[in-house]
Amino acid sequence: MEKIYSRTKGLQAPFTGGFCPGCFHGVISKSVAEVLEEMDLLDRAVCVIGVGCCCICSRYFDFDKMNAPHGRAPAVATGLKHGAPKDTVVFTYQGDGDLASIGIAEIMYAANRGENITIVFVNNSTYGMTGGQMAPTTLIGQKATTSPYGRNVAEHGYPMHMCEVLNQLGAPVFIERVSCDSPAGVLKAKKALQKGFQNQLDGKGFSFIELMSSCPTNWGMTPLESVAFMREHTLKEFEVKNFRDR
Repeated sequence: MEKIYSRTKGLQAPFTGGFCPGCFHGVISKSVAEVLEEMDLLDRAVCVIGVGCCCICSRYFDFDKMNAPHGRAPAVATGLKHGAPKDTVVFTYQGDGDLASIGIAEIMYAANRGENITIVFVNNSTYGMTGGQMAPTTLIGQKATTSPYGRNVAEHGYPMHMCEVLNQLGAPVFIERVSCDSPAGVLKAKKALQKGFQNQLDGKGFSFIELMSSCPTNWGMTPLESVAFMREHTLKEFEVKNFRDR
């Protein structure tokens, strides 16, 4: 029988999965590994992994990777890119608490300089690993352990829209938000990842891919309920679209 599908070489075996059921981190990390393999980049890729649920990928990715202090992945990736061989593909893998909170200065200045790196940003609207605290991307009215009555604009401000914020800068060459709530969405996410890596290979500059995810555990939902919540609420707040492609 002809084998038409196999495990990507970009993931270590035999790992089964350490992410919570229904979390899209597993789908996203697998998609990253598949794209790198399809582009023949596994031997040339270096991933700088952020703090939080993202750091679980340290166990899975079967290519060069390192962990950065909380929020500092873009700074570390910048140093790596400038010091590594020219054909090295350097990218970060970060969550919303890591990138859009403590790391807001690092991502803004890396983008503003137009660093030739690729940012993979997973947005699940919560601090996943540390207990479900309110994150910069938590929706208005969405409950969290630190906002049990829901996010209040008067107290906490509005959700951070990182694609829209970075789109105000002149240097980035590619900014896109995708969602992994459907098979079609996953395929589109892989195309965005491929574009982000190819831009780096072509020396074009800074690419930013935001991937929308759920967090059933901290949202207090079943996996299916969390997908329904995404479609009814999250994706209305965070519009799936391409913001820039130069």
